[in-house]
Amino acid sequence: MAVTQDDKALLALYRQPDTREKGFTYIIQKYQERLYWHIRRLVVDHEDANDVLQNVFIKVWKNLEGFREDAQLFTWLYKIATNECLTFLEQQKRKSAVSLSDVETGLSNKLRADNQFDANKLEWKLQKAILSLPEKQRVVFNLRYYDEMPYEEMSRVLETSEGALKASYHHAVKKIEEFIKNS
Repeated sequence: MAVTQDDKALLALYRQPDTREKGFTYIIQKYQERLYWHIRRLVVDHEDANDVLQNVFIKVWKNLEGFREDAQLFTWLYKIATNECLTFLEQQKRKSAVSLSDVETGLSNKLRADNQFDANKLEWKLQKAILSLPEKQRVVFNLRYYDEMPYEEMSRVLETSEGALKASYHHAVKKIEEFIKNS
């Protein structure tokens, strides 16, 4: 699917030297909130999400000139955001030099430290269950459940077959159901 007409106008603004910054600002305004929440669900902490989002927009600024428009702008942005999240989480693992389960425990502790956290609420149980998933399943679940991204588009973002994504989502749902049932 090609870039939407609205995105074409934003890209046209960006590609003109005298309106480049205005075009980029409009792209940020259009996609910033959706990207923030996608990132936040993966990295959990607000400050970390803001840092990752900033890195995403730096990469977008550097690479937007080469965007070929053979995919939706939204898909391209999500791909960059997802890769930045995975890079950030990998760096967190290396920095802490601890096991993946320790990193997941750390994310769970950040969730509990959130002043909105109430361990009895189903939404928080769902968040804890999602954090217990392996990283790739967590990404697939978040894209499908929260962002309602079609498998076809998710396949382009994650560079994985639709069948593998459907299986991953199915396994994630089963693990989440089991986690919530047993908590």
